[in-house]
Amino acid sequence: MAKTWSVVSVVGVGLVGGSFALALRRAGFKGKIIGVSSPDTVKAALAHGVIDEAMPLRDAAGQSDLIYLAQPIERILQTLDEIDPHVYPGTLITDAGSTKSAIVARAAKRIRRGRFIGGHPMAGKQTRGVAEAEAGLFKGRPYILTTPDADLERWIKRMGARVVILDAEEHDRLVALTSHLPQLISTALAASIAAEPGAAQVVGPAAIDLTRLALSPYEIWRDIFSTNRGSIDAALAAFIDRLQDLRKQLQSKAIEKEFERAAAAAKSLRQG
Repeated sequence: MAKTWSVVSVVGVGLVGGSFALALRRAGFKGKIIGVSSPDTVKAALAHGVIDEAMPLRDAAGQSDLIYLAQPIERILQTLDEIDPHVYPGTLITDAGSTKSAIVARAAKRIRRGRFIGGHPMAGKQTRGVAEAEAGLFKGRPYILTTPDADLERWIKRMGARVVILDAEEHDRLVALTSHLPQLISTALAASIAAEPGAAQVVGPAAIDLTRLALSPYEIWRDIFSTNRGSIDAALAAFIDRLQDLRKQLQSKAIEKEFERAAAAAKSLRQG
């Protein structure tokens, strides 16, 4: 039987935190959802019906069954330094940070009264803020947890997401390849096009699609790069080696096999 949560606090009621609150409500949660954020953000969250009440972290933590940290990575680390004395024993704390090793390590040092499980929903939008939050943001997407937990998994599945259990180090290694590397590729391509006079006049759909991620603001990525530098460097090195191989194969029939393998891989990704 699932544990009954009566109070959930969302710390950082932006796109992801707000979407978690909306998804939780749509999944059948009947309790109270508290928002902890800046005055302007919680005002907007209340106006959009995302949260039921707003209060400071200390007050919210002291009455919550689940605390959901949806802040930037460095702010999550700071919150983990502050939160534990204010929770009652057994309170479940989870997060939505894009890297996991630093967060899980900090939680292991700082969380004693509560229980911590690292989390990362592989979902997002180019736009930000609670006004962009939507209940279906996680539907059909992987939702990574660093430790199994039947109650948390049950709610995530009710939201329509697919639970994946990975330890923190493996998570960071894999998302460096599937999330962080694509951002850097997009950034490099956009910069390369901008550096070539006249290139913008002949840009077609391929370049537009591939440079979409370059629109992401650096402030989102700063903490990701600082907390996952090693895995990102390894992913970049392997990708550069593959580009060098393709460069060598340009005048060879071997490149046809690379296209075939890549097409099969891309098809498999789209089939889930």
